[in-house]
Amino acid sequence: MVTLRPGSHVWRLLTVLSAVGEFPAQSLHLLGSERSLEKLVHRLESPQEIRSLDGAVLGSFKLLTVSGRREKRTIRLCKGALPLLQSLHPAALSNYLAMYGAYRFSSNDAHVQRNHRVAEALAICLGAGVEVRPYALPSLQKQEIRQVVPGRPSFYIARNLKRLDNTEMNKTIFTRLTGALFCPDICYAVYNARGAVMKWSGMGEFKTANHLTELARMNAGIPQADHALLLGECMDIALQTLLESDKSKRMELRFDRIYQHIHYIPMNSQGMRMLRILTLPDWNEQMLSVVFPPEWRLPTPSTVECDAQRDTSLILSHLDGDIARLVRLRQALEHTDIPYEVLCFPWQSMFLHRYLGDRVQLREIGLEALETALGIETSDAAKNGLIRRDYGDARSEGGFERPS
Repeated sequence: MVTLRPGSHVWRLLTVLSAVGEFPAQSLHLLGSERSLEKLVHRLESPQEIRSLDGAVLGSFKLLTVSGRREKRTIRLCKGALPLLQSLHPAALSNYLAMYGAYRFSSNDAHVQRNHRVAEALAICLGAGVEVRPYALPSLQKQEIRQVVPGRPSFYIARNLKRLDNTEMNKTIFTRLTGALFCPDICYAVYNARGAVMKWSGMGEFKTANHLTELARMNAGIPQADHALLLGECMDIALQTLLESDKSKRMELRFDRIYQHIHYIPMNSQGMRMLRILTLPDWNEQMLSVVFPPEWRLPTPSTVECDAQRDTSLILSHLDGDIARLVRLRQALEHTDIPYEVLCFPWQSMFLHRYLGDRVQLREIGLEALETALGIETSDAAKNGLIRRDYGDARSEGGFERPS
């Protein structure tokens, strides 16, 4: 017997599949306990009695089908179980039928991997508390300037962004965009590098950035879409992305010229917690105000990348994972002898040392301590297995302590 309980593993899995059609079996850890989910998927490949939250029997269904091998192994809903989508949301079934009505999924490797990238991006956003269900979000438009996007963080998958009209689809269909994350005061273009360095599609990404800027302006009152999220399986992907950008022969097509800010988000529980911070209203000012004393903050913008100054040392906060700022920082370090410090999370240290070398001094701060200072509660996420409390207090040796 399986109960469709909001927040449960089966509920989260069905929610993701209702939105994106298929999910990579190798990425189940993004939805909770990997061991529990693997057992659940195996169970749901056989008929199970399904009950609603109030105990009503909805019927006996085979919910899932799994096909492919290794990285191509993919999870999809069984056609006979589609009526259960109405238990998730009144519009879930009609939305699914509109997108996958013929129930035909390509077995082409490029198509499968593309769908998996989008599914993983959606799962990361779901774990960060973002609204990801397309049937629960109002449709975007390009007719007039009005507030369409909800006030809460909302993720729109690329499929819905590209198909607003044929003109935009022709411009952006071959880009690597997986979706757009709208927050109250910012719009992020979301990319998923997975386990390999992403190859930027030249002018296609410029057109995508311009397309998102127009959507953000007309649907959310956001004047510019100059922020992007880059998801990756490990910090080495961030390093390789930066090193590859140094080899670019066309500077105008480098990723940091397309988006002024690119936040690298590891595809794990820490990445979800980072993303939750990046969806807070005015998150940058909130974060800087809790990690730096007021007297360290700079009264006017600096000509080099930095957020604070302690005595003669300039300090850059990398707590937002912005790798575009690191490019500009390394360029600036070639022309100055000013002492530099970088504030980071423990898992970012090795990556930063390999990219910036000994030219900067690294200072670590605990993620949990930052969440506490920002007033972010993690107990609910910890209960469903998406968040682990990995690191100690920010006031440990090497961290920045704000005076009480």
